[in-house]
Amino acid sequence: MTTDARPPGPPRTPPPRIDPGPVLPDTPRRANTAGHPNAPMPPAPSASRPPEIPPLPAAPSASPSAIPPLPSAPPKPLLPPEPLSDEPGPLRPVPARRPGRVAAAAVCVVLGIGLIGGAAAGTWLGDDSAGAEDRGNFTAARALWHSVPVDTLFPPTIHGTGAGPGGADRAWTRIGVAPDSGCAGALDPLLLKVLEPVGCARMVRATYTDATHSSVTTVGLVFTEADPAAMTALANRFSTEKLATRTDLMPRAYPVKGTDAASFGDKQRASWTVRVLTDAPVVVTAASGFADGRTVATPRPAEQATAPGANGPVAEAGLGHDAKGIADTVERGLRKRAAASPEPAK
Repeated sequence: MTTDARPPGPPRTPPPRIDPGPVLPDTPRRANTAGHPNAPMPPAPSASRPPEIPPLPAAPSASPSAIPPLPSAPPKPLLPPEPLSDEPGPLRPVPARRPGRVAAAAVCVVLGIGLIGGAAAGTWLGDDSAGAEDRGNFTAARALWHSVPVDTLFPPTIHGTGAGPGGADRAWTRIGVAPDSGCAGALDPLLLKVLEPVGCARMVRATYTDATHSSVTTVGLVFTEADPAAMTALANRFSTEKLATRTDLMPRAYPVKGTDAASFGDKQRASWTVRVLTDAPVVVTAASGFADGRTVATPRPAEQATAPGANGPVAEAGLGHDAKGIADTVERGLRKRAAASPEPAK
């Protein structure tokens, strides 16, 4: 028996195993363009195609007006929301007050209230002082018929700048003053009856002539016993009922012997005016006529005889301007004197 005397060789290491990869299903092999018979063929198209994915809807086109404007400054980052909890959170420190600002605000509020209150109080005081002044003038005017010189009520000469027809200047000279009297003989009975609600304390009159001595005018002041309310009521009646334009309520003339007004009577009255004052217990009257004593069949109230375009003998002679101009001057003088006179002691 023979033995192999060769020593045993090193053990044989098996070759590494190659991972064939995923096992593909058996597919028929076809020749490809390269001519390899064993190359795998692409899978045959399936009879049913997978469903197509619908396209995404297009974004709506935004009009220029719908595009929001860009912010002028980048927005501040949002703070993370604080967790909700039933436990009270930590108290945040209250910013310290600045005494200067608080004091300034308080001063502004006080000044604003003071200005508003002061303005209101000033208005109330002003209204009250104005009312007291009016009442004082009304009371002071009541006694003027005997407390001032006659030349104050009826100036010796009256200058009417622009008081004549067409804006011409006029001048009138006083030729007589009637003694103060009651109203029974100085007023027409019907006019006296109309003035009964205010009463008649006294009446004073004076007669003037113009620079040409062609016209004469009697002006009168009826001092009443009424208060402001009664005078206002009478003035409203004259205005509503147009009593100042009625020929049967003309004031009477005061003739002066030996002057241009010697023949100035009721039939010579050509134009007139009657004014009921509300800031004084006085009724102002005036009546004018021709100095030659002619009668006037159709007298005309001064407001009509002085109207633009007025014609006829009365208007063309300026008799309406005479009555109006002299009455205006005497009325203004009365108010001025009442304002300057101290209120009489009660």
